[in-house]
Amino acid sequence: DEEWPEAEKAEKLARGAALKWASGVFYRPEKLEGLGQYRSRETQRNSSIQSRLKSTVQSYLEGVSAGLEQLRSAAQEVQSVCQELGAARWALLDSTDRFQGLQQMRALMAEHMQLASVVQVLPQLFSVHEVFSHTLQLLHGQHLLEAHAELMMMEHLRDDILSQLHLRGLSSAQATVLSYFGGLQELNESLAKQLWDIVGSSLRLVREDPVVFVTAVRIIEREEKIDDTLLLEATFLPPGRPKGWRQKFYHVLQETITGAHFDATRMDAEGPGLARHLAALQKDIVSELRVVKDLMVQCVPVHYNILSVCTATYHQALTSHLQDILREDLDKQALFLLLQWALRVYHSPEMMGHPDLLPEVDVSALGPLMSPELVDQTERKYVVKVKASVLEWMQRTLEVEFKEWFREEEPETDHQGFFQSALPVIVMQMLNENIQVASLITDSLQQKVYNMALEELEAFLGRLREALVQCGKEHQKDRATPKHYTSYLLAMLNNNLALSSSVSSLHPDTACREVPASLRAALDRTQKKACQLLLEELLLDLQPLCLQLPSRKWLWGSQLVSSMCEVIDKYTKDFSRLRKPVFTLLLMETELLVTSQYLRALMQKKMVCKSEEERDQLCDRLLQDATQLRELFCGLGLDQSQQSLEAVFALRELLSLKDPSLLSLEVLGFITKYPDVSDEHISTLLDLRGDVSREVRHMVLEMMVQHPQVLPESYRPIFSTILVPAPELPFCLRKGKCA
Repeated sequence: DEEWPEAEKAEKLARGAALKWASGVFYRPEKLEGLGQYRSRETQRNSSIQSRLKSTVQSYLEGVSAGLEQLRSAAQEVQSVCQELGAARWALLDSTDRFQGLQQMRALMAEHMQLASVVQVLPQLFSVHEVFSHTLQLLHGQHLLEAHAELMMMEHLRDDILSQLHLRGLSSAQATVLSYFGGLQELNESLAKQLWDIVGSSLRLVREDPVVFVTAVRIIEREEKIDDTLLLEATFLPPGRPKGWRQKFYHVLQETITGAHFDATRMDAEGPGLARHLAALQKDIVSELRVVKDLMVQCVPVHYNILSVCTATYHQALTSHLQDILREDLDKQALFLLLQWALRVYHSPEMMGHPDLLPEVDVSALGPLMSPELVDQTERKYVVKVKASVLEWMQRTLEVEFKEWFREEEPETDHQGFFQSALPVIVMQMLNENIQVASLITDSLQQKVYNMALEELEAFLGRLREALVQCGKEHQKDRATPKHYTSYLLAMLNNNLALSSSVSSLHPDTACREVPASLRAALDRTQKKACQLLLEELLLDLQPLCLQLPSRKWLWGSQLVSSMCEVIDKYTKDFSRLRKPVFTLLLMETELLVTSQYLRALMQKKMVCKSEEERDQLCDRLLQDATQLRELFCGLGLDQSQQSLEAVFALRELLSLKDPSLLSLEVLGFITKYPDVSDEHISTLLDLRGDVSREVRHMVLEMMVQHPQVLPESYRPIFSTILVPAPELPFCLRKGKCA
């Protein structure tokens, strides 16, 4: 047990497992009846297991005995071999002197073989110069294959001799051999020159005489095989190797293609010359690629991949060529041609997508002809050139328009009788044409030109306003010049409306026709400037009448407002030549001007009511005048809700108040309705009444301080434009004559 503790452990485990099994089977008394059956079955199973164990152990014992017998026989054989090897060693030691004699024989044999090989090549060595002459004659006679065969033979002879000298360490003798075979270098150069001349004319030869081109390719392939063989052996590399003629073939072919078509110094960079140059390139490249695809491919091995090489060569050469052209200071036509050719024509069925070239020719994997950065840079140059052209045309158009304002005839009218000129049509057509032309290239260029067009239109509107101001100054000097000043201002308002309504059509995206805020502001400023000049013209005729307000004559009966109505009616008849949106706007501005001038005249402190009768007469006059003016503007098509004359009616209510003590409440309602009224305005109106005491005045002004007003966003200012004259300071000295 001490020697085999595992057996004891195994027995304990077996006994434990048996007890566990028995307790599980015989946990009831009635199960004990089958105890004899279980015992006999387990006895049979143990007997079977023991028999199998015995047979297994017996087979293992038999194998161990056979192995021991084999080891015993092997040891005996090894011992006998060792004895035989020892005998052989002693025999070799006895034969050492005899082997020294064999070494001398080996050296003699090697020398004999060298001499035999030299004797064998002596005839070839003596005929070297004769072969050189014959090879040179063959080259002159264009017998390239025969000449190359003799050249290879001479090179093989030279290289074999040099290799033998290299292996024996006789490097000093190599110079003599190279000198003797010096003519090979001249023959190589002569053959190479003819080969590269043939490769340079390959596109012509494959159509006229493909045999010559095929011969050159065969020679190049022979040399490539020799290069590969020598590089694989890697023991000795003869001078001039590797020649790399296949790589030279590609280089010469690429140089030929580049030199034939892509010399930027020989072309005219101007528009017509550049167009002819690009058309010639398109024609030549398609024609030559057809030749390569249909003919040259059949003359070279497949691994040359000659069509892809030529396609890549044309593509790369074109890329460099376009960059060279773009370094010049090109005009807008030339820039457009380059962009259109590189981005549209190059990939079209007219060029690299030609049906005769597809599907073998595919430039999509070669990258863009112009990089995105170069395209963006070129587009910006184009936009700059177009901008200069547009600026020049717009300036010329404005100069023509300015001269027309001083004509003796009225401006032209459309079929509805509205004044107009050709200005908006010319400007919009010019801008739209440039945007449409840009759309033929790329969306990005179209967007750039569109942005430029809006900027130039905005700048043009600024210059147009300056021209209007200049025309207004000329008119102020002499109201007879221009003769039809008002008519041309009306035409300009219609023109501005036409520009405003058509500018959205310039947008490249039909779904997004939003006009930039800065351009809308420029259009509004132009419209306001023309309206301002018209209102100033109207004001010049109204001012003599307004200067008579207020007065005793006007108070007790006068046709002053009737005269004002006649002036207004005269101008509004001219305003009828405006399209409705602008007509309504100008009519509103006219009504506001008349109202503000009427109120300004009342606040000039020319008159103070001396009695209640005068105050009642003043209120009646205000009512008559305001009613007459309101009826005039209503008759012209201006609704009461759009008029400012309500301020005159409200002012009349303020003046007609019988009890001055109620003025605070009345003024509060007035300033609530017209929040731009100042305390100076109210003070002037109180002076006009002539019956307001100092205490009431102070109370009213104090109330205004306690109720400050804020102008609503949609409020149209009326009183803020009316200046009240400053009060006169009291003079402290008595008036008297000067000494």
